[in-house]
Amino acid sequence: MARSYAEQLVATLENQGVTKIYGLVGDSLNPIVDAVRRSSIKWVHVRNEEAAAFAAEADSLTTGKLAVCAASCGPGNTHFVQGLYDANRNGAKVLALASHIPSRQIGSHFFQETHPEALFNECSGYCEMVNSAEQGAVILHHAIQSTMAGKGVSVLVIPGDVSTQEAENDAFTDSVISTGRPVVYPDPVEAAALTQAINKAKTVALFVGCGAKDAREQVLALAEKIKAPIGHALGGKMYIQYDNPFDVGMSGLLGYGAAHTATHEADLLILLGTDFPYNDFLPQANVAQIDIDGSHIGRRTKISYPVTGDVGATIENILPHVEEKKDRSFLDRMLKEHYNKLNHVVDAYTKNVEKMQPIHPEFVANIIDEEAADDAIFTVDTGMCNVWGARYITPNGKRQQIGSFRHGTMANALPMAIGAQAGNEGRQVISFSGDGGLSMLMGELITVKTHNLPVKIFVFNNSSLGMVKLEMLVQGLPEFGTDHDHVDFASIAQAVGIKHVLIEDPKQARSQIREALDFNGPVLVDMVTDPNALSIPPTLTFAQLMGFSKAATRTVFGGGVGQMLTMAQSNLRNIPRP
Repeated sequence: MARSYAEQLVATLENQGVTKIYGLVGDSLNPIVDAVRRSSIKWVHVRNEEAAAFAAEADSLTTGKLAVCAASCGPGNTHFVQGLYDANRNGAKVLALASHIPSRQIGSHFFQETHPEALFNECSGYCEMVNSAEQGAVILHHAIQSTMAGKGVSVLVIPGDVSTQEAENDAFTDSVISTGRPVVYPDPVEAAALTQAINKAKTVALFVGCGAKDAREQVLALAEKIKAPIGHALGGKMYIQYDNPFDVGMSGLLGYGAAHTATHEADLLILLGTDFPYNDFLPQANVAQIDIDGSHIGRRTKISYPVTGDVGATIENILPHVEEKKDRSFLDRMLKEHYNKLNHVVDAYTKNVEKMQPIHPEFVANIIDEEAADDAIFTVDTGMCNVWGARYITPNGKRQQIGSFRHGTMANALPMAIGAQAGNEGRQVISFSGDGGLSMLMGELITVKTHNLPVKIFVFNNSSLGMVKLEMLVQGLPEFGTDHDHVDFASIAQAVGIKHVLIEDPKQARSQIREALDFNGPVLVDMVTDPNALSIPPTLTFAQLMGFSKAATRTVFGGGVGQMLTMAQSNLRNIPRP
């Protein structure tokens, strides 16, 4: 019996192990939706196509598998863009099905006409329009293979009438998709130059990103041999920070500890698998960089020793030739500075905080971290929630933390939590949602309820756009347009039918948070927090300091450190006694 292209597409996705599609039904997408209805694939009905893309991204990032989202023509596609930008920049393996107006009408300024191939060009690695069922079967394979090969989001633009055409050939859709990860070994000349530079330098520091995800053992072995402190970007935190005797914290706008000092005072800094974007926080001299993608090398600062290669394979290649350094005085000094910097600010967030109202956001973030499951998945909104996630979510090798770390969009945490929970049944999923971010896509609370996804939505409700306020203050501008009237999110959750918890009394916070995490179903926890609790980077320029002075804000410098003080204190014990 003949089948349509829509049916062929859905059957191909089934064969690839796809179990759900995130999207919003309607119009030119309907033939594909009907094929999904008659398949084993579950349709996850979101309220905005942007959320569908975020959800598919989170599904893929937390499972490593292909995830699929879908949108209807015109406005459905333009809603799609924001989430696809984020998924593409985060390297998610996502196939986006973007339906289009009838093919006969393309180019005639038809109702809802856009140009999807142009629209999605910058937020995808592969974007093609299906012109016929036969050609569509071929490029369906290409799209899946491209995203599974790590080339970013793939987009198929599908006119509604083409979806109903008879499928003619299964040769390409039956192809086996390659999902292997190749190991890229370094060029011998580049590896030798780096080895020589390490041996020549009296002191070396390492700065680690998410590209070292699978090279933790090798990074620690290198640090041990050359007595190097290890700093990290936010992307590398979950993979390198835990149980790390060389840890000196994080650099950048969300940073803490001695990472900035270590990276600037070392004779040689080695960037490992990081495309850290903030060049103001990087030294401009004697820097090496190892990255599997050679196009990333030298994008942020001057690089003297470039190495294109897999981080783990490169370290394994050079380690036998690296001379062991006996002097660990630089490492020990950085570990002490790291501890002192953390210890200096910890009192502000731990002493008498149970009497302070509004609640310090650091206080409740720390409790959530302590009460969360060992293998919890955390999604964090852009803004101050990013800071609390960076500083208070304690990695252990089993937890995951995802956010809009490269695109920097608001409203990502809740839809990401939807995808993370749908793709990881049985795991605890926790959203650090800002009140601004939640407000922007608040309709997705209905999605959570519709599918009874047991996500735990913690809202840092400070009636303010905290990060925007901070940006204004460091520029010496008076804050404007950042504050708004208080919103009772607990009542909104109640109206949607989601269990709700309101936290206003810090003395009750731990028991209420524990109650929310123990509940078998979705919960929204509305935490009324202090809008003046703003985080400051560990290193500020004079101009930024003057900006704060001019703004005359009640800002606590430091930002808290959560469980990191304990590890820093433990690392001090590793310093040999004279």
